[in-house]
Amino acid sequence: MADVLRLLLQVAEKAANVARVCRQEVPLFQLLVQEKTGHDKNKEFVQDFKTLADVVIQEMICHDVGAQFPEMTGFIHGEESNKFENGLGESVTVTVCATEVETAALLATVLDGDKMAASLLARAIHQDPATSHTLPEDLDVPLSPSEISIWIDPIDATSQYIDGREEVLEEGHLSPSGLHCALVLIGVYLRNTGEPVMGVINQPFNYKDPATGCWRGKHFWGVSRGNVKACSVSRPEGRPGGSRKGAESLSVVLSPSEKQVVKEALAPLCGGLDKLMYASGAGHKILCVIQGSADAYVLSERSTFKWDSCAPHALLRALGGGVVDLRECLRQSSAGEVVEAEITYHQPRTESKGADIWANQGGLVAYLNPASLHIVIGGLKGKL
Repeated sequence: MADVLRLLLQVAEKAANVARVCRQEVPLFQLLVQEKTGHDKNKEFVQDFKTLADVVIQEMICHDVGAQFPEMTGFIHGEESNKFENGLGESVTVTVCATEVETAALLATVLDGDKMAASLLARAIHQDPATSHTLPEDLDVPLSPSEISIWIDPIDATSQYIDGREEVLEEGHLSPSGLHCALVLIGVYLRNTGEPVMGVINQPFNYKDPATGCWRGKHFWGVSRGNVKACSVSRPEGRPGGSRKGAESLSVVLSPSEKQVVKEALAPLCGGLDKLMYASGAGHKILCVIQGSADAYVLSERSTFKWDSCAPHALLRALGGGVVDLRECLRQSSAGEVVEAEITYHQPRTESKGADIWANQGGLVAYLNPASLHIVIGGLKGKL
């Protein structure tokens, strides 16, 4: 399983390279975007875009993982369909071919014959990153590749990726929007139980070199299986359930579109409405919790999906936290039961259609300390 983690770190970095290449060609990038329609559209947002970068990243990860671990072929799932419509109205199935030349030729059909752009993308897809990833020497996870499946979100916070606003990240501070919110998410879960056991997060646009104008990325990983807990992120210090800065109030991050009733219920826990924090991207908001910029991320809507939460969920579990179904927690609390409703990743909701079969239907709470979860549930009890 350490070999699986090394491979996922490598393919996530390749994915980050693809994301950066697509943004470097601005006129081309504007041609890559097409709006999702029908059952694939995320109904909670006015616009939800699929980019060619999304598709090629997902297919590249499927190709590379399946090539090294054939027993995982057919158990690697992603957000995107690999069907893409070019400017001529032709539907093209995007795949990664055996050679860079063949992949470039296929991509050229998507890009209306733009061979130069297709070659740039194909090079990024087939080129292994030079960076190496150091893992603990004693990392030993008692699992076989035949026991696991993968969820991929090739570019989480697509709207921020498309918009492309460049914000300066400050260590320890939550930054609400910008290019850095776009993340590559690869989550691993058990096929039989849906338990998240491994996660890789790559932030392609973490730092822009002022000398070269080139972006550098940052990666995060975590493993949680039984007694094996390992993470590239250190657990933030501070009192359990509260702010790491010693304040008496909780720090909670929300989506800007969160319901007013939720904001008003959480405000007293956080020191007032003006103390609530807002940020873009589901994966980014959970990463804020992982890094200690917030105690919890609360979402009352069903606007996130398994591919959004699987990877960061595994990191939180490695640090002693988790991601739970909000409405199920509220039901259990109201019934006087022990609050325990961890989200799982293996079973679709067959009564739904399209992407909704994989939605986190009950909303969610991502937390680092169990005390934070109980405070949040207590504040929302009877309000939803």
